Amino acid sequence: MEIGLTHYLVVSALLFSLGVFGIVTRKNSILVLMGLELILNSANLNFIAFSKFKGLNIEGHIATLFVIVLAAAEVAVALAIILNIYQNYHHIDVDEINKLKE
Repeated sequence: MEIGLTHYLVVSALLFSLGVFGIVTRKNSILVLMGLELILNSANLNFIAFSKFKGLNIEGHIATLFVIVLAAAEVAVALAIILNIYQNYHHIDVDEINKLKE
């Protein structure tokens, strides 16, 4: 049995579903960030799979590198915000963060 494009797309769909589930159901902002990373990794898997099976040459790899750089920057900024929230409020519960408006 040869692994084809469909197998990659199924794994990517599972990663995306787990990421959305993690974002929707979690209150801890670190776990929400982990769900977002799962979604970005599913997009990376799609880029690489289509690059390999549809003959897009190097464009899929370049897009994947761009998404990895974007995810690293997003994590750096988000963790700085989360650390600032923890210093001020001593928790990282997403439902309680709406107090920042006051």
